[in-house]
Amino acid sequence: MKDSALWQISITTSREAEEAVAALLEKLFEHAPSVYTPEASRKPLVTVYASKARRGGVRAWRTALGQGLQEIAQVGLDIRPAKITVTRVARQDWAESWKKYFKPIEIGNALLIRPSWSQRRPRKRQAVVILDPGLSFGTGQHPTTSFCLEHLVTFRQRGCRQSFLDIGTGSGILAIAAAKLGYEPVKAFDVDPVAVRVAKANAKRNRLLQRVSITRHDLSRLPRRGSRPYDLICANLIATVLLQESGRILNRLRPGGRLVLAGILSREFSEVRRAYEAAGLKLVANKIQGEWQSGAFERKVQKSQFHSA
Repeated sequence: MKDSALWQISITTSREAEEAVAALLEKLFEHAPSVYTPEASRKPLVTVYASKARRGGVRAWRTALGQGLQEIAQVGLDIRPAKITVTRVARQDWAESWKKYFKPIEIGNALLIRPSWSQRRPRKRQAVVILDPGLSFGTGQHPTTSFCLEHLVTFRQRGCRQSFLDIGTGSGILAIAAAKLGYEPVKAFDVDPVAVRVAKANAKRNRLLQRVSITRHDLSRLPRRGSRPYDLICANLIATVLLQESGRILNRLRPGGRLVLAGILSREFSEVRRAYEAAGLKLVANKIQGEWQSGAFERKVQKSQFHSA
């Protein structure tokens, strides 16, 4: 009889270390994990599923995970509580488990993001994005993602052609939402081939594969100047990348455009803000949620020259 069980491998960690922990799970199990943050604990739960135990069984898993967590801690990230949980679950239980955690999300009256199993009906003229968890980062639940979604909605001007660039697309949620809201053209890229594959699958599911360009690129290896400037750019990246690659990001923003920076730890936000304000941008909105802080910047219309730093 064929084994109908799956293994659920989860690590409870800090918001600071969630991306590093997710990368560890993806490396070990060759599947992109999901991240869920319970309201009660506010501690991210990073989870991946495996169909069979590796050589050495669960003990080998735990050993490899423990070593990986130690390496993450050694670079200065707070990984606590670093709780590892490995449980065997029936496939039908796994399929149902996400449904109690992921509910539809509304961004004003303009956008509804719902998992495929939800029967939630949209409001009149409300764009709908269908996105299931468990594939890659970005279901709208994370505060940095929700901040970007809010600005996608508020910056959109009906009847106007507005372009959008998504740097570090993850699940593709921002690019898909942008296309649904009427942004055109919409371009997205990520350095992670898994993310690119998942983002394309999500765009196809939303019947947008022809309207959204999703490619694999390393931001640090792109030309200093893009072939065209964009009206709105979202860069949901860690602070070090935002600082190191500010020139490449800014050279792709048109005068009068808006740049949304997310994925920044609150203690690092002031340094990022200073760098982008020094380049001529103005902070027009920011939001602190837990350990995360995000900001929206605008470039003055009269600036006709691109930043060349």
